[in-house]
Amino acid sequence: MRLPRFVSIPSSTMKRLVALTLIGVLASACLGRPASEAEGEEIYLQLCSNCHGVQLQGGLGPALGPGSNAAVQPDEFLRLAITDGRGRMPSFSSTLTEDQVGRLVSYLRREQAG
Repeated sequence: MRLPRFVSIPSSTMKRLVALTLIGVLASACLGRPASEAEGEEIYLQLCSNCHGVQLQGGLGPALGPGSNAAVQPDEFLRLAITDGRGRMPSFSSTLTEDQVGRLVSYLRREQAG
């Protein structure tokens, strides 16, 4: 079967470019600054839930809830992942204060404890 001239199958380079663009769009949608007094849950819902799921079940990013790999990591691991980024996850060092990161980690720990 021949494809019409205007239809082409993307090359692996094009697929990578599309994937990176999609990740960039998703990350930019998550980068609004939460209110300085926002609680951990508010911060999570605003910045994290698009990738990690509203109920911490995972999605584009890994699960963060009870039984997840994140639940067994030390607090410092979570702080560093949030502030510096990790893998496809962007850095939130210019978006969140140290106190906000602490509230976010505390929220994750409460949710992980069930």
